Amino acid sequence: MKKMSVFGIIFVMAFMMVSNPLTNEFISKIKGNSLEVSIEKDSLYHEIVLNSEKYKVPASDAKIDKIWKAIPGYNGLKVDIEASYKKMKESGEFEEEKLVFKQVKPAVHLEDLPPAPIYKGHPDKPMVSFIINVAWGNEYLPDMLATLKKHHVSATFFLEGRWVQKYPELAQMIADAGHEIGNHSFTHPDLKVSSAAKIRQEMMKTNGVIKATIGSSPVWFAPPSGSYRDEVVTIAAEEKMGTIMWSVDTVDWQKPSPDVLINRVMSKVHNGAIILMHPTSPTAQSLDRLIIRIKQKQLQINTITELLKEERSVDSFSMEKMKDHKKD
Repeated sequence: MKKMSVFGIIFVMAFMMVSNPLTNEFISKIKGNSLEVSIEKDSLYHEIVLNSEKYKVPASDAKIDKIWKAIPGYNGLKVDIEASYKKMKESGEFEEEKLVFKQVKPAVHLEDLPPAPIYKGHPDKPMVSFIINVAWGNEYLPDMLATLKKHHVSATFFLEGRWVQKYPELAQMIADAGHEIGNHSFTHPDLKVSSAAKIRQEMMKTNGVIKATIGSSPVWFAPPSGSYRDEVVTIAAEEKMGTIMWSVDTVDWQKPSPDVLINRVMSKVHNGAIILMHPTSPTAQSLDRLIIRIKQKQLQINTITELLKEERSVDSFSMEKMKDHKKD
């Protein structure tokens, strides 16, 4: 009986609460607010989904070009719907400038391609690389390194093996400054006419002395004077190195005036450019202005490794750049 009485009291109290007009009003408000928020979220979310397709930028696969040989891939972009919604939900309205993007990898990567020389990075990547071949010109290295440091620029130095053997402290200084070190053969021969055994010996001996000096082996190889045949590229690949050429030449070994050197580079510089230079007086004198001019074109300057990465150079993708991309 006591249990029955307790249940009866609970039933009556529950009935009164449910039947209470104030309770009904409270529940209605909660339901209404929830429904309103749900509708608002669904509407905004749906709008982001509908718009996302027109902002999509497909990934670009790595490929072998008939003229430019190996071209690295480049990540695509798609709208991060969840992240974009979170940025817009406070206003509850679709706002183009608040779109958040995430990168999409290509299906074909540089390492998937057969061995081929690389003359430039991807044409959509707003970055260039300085490659600095070193077999002489020690007196100009300190000024060049100071200028690179001043502008927070990292370059890729291709070092001749016998030069490293003779000047290990300079090689270490370059590496300590944060620059990438590449292989430029041991004795600077014409590899296009060298035997396969000679080619491999030049590469392996240089890798050995560089590793003994700075503690790591190069992953990039630059043929002396840019002279090579297909077998050179294949042997470099077997030695775990990619072969690097260039798309812009300073021709600084001819000792042009700094103005001529700068104009020569700026008339040819492009997205993905690999710019060849050496430690020379005109290069040391023009490097400061050259870096400033290149950066004014909204181009970053970094190592070969960074240039050839598929990742886009910036996480955010502005609407202005997107529109430019669509026009192209």
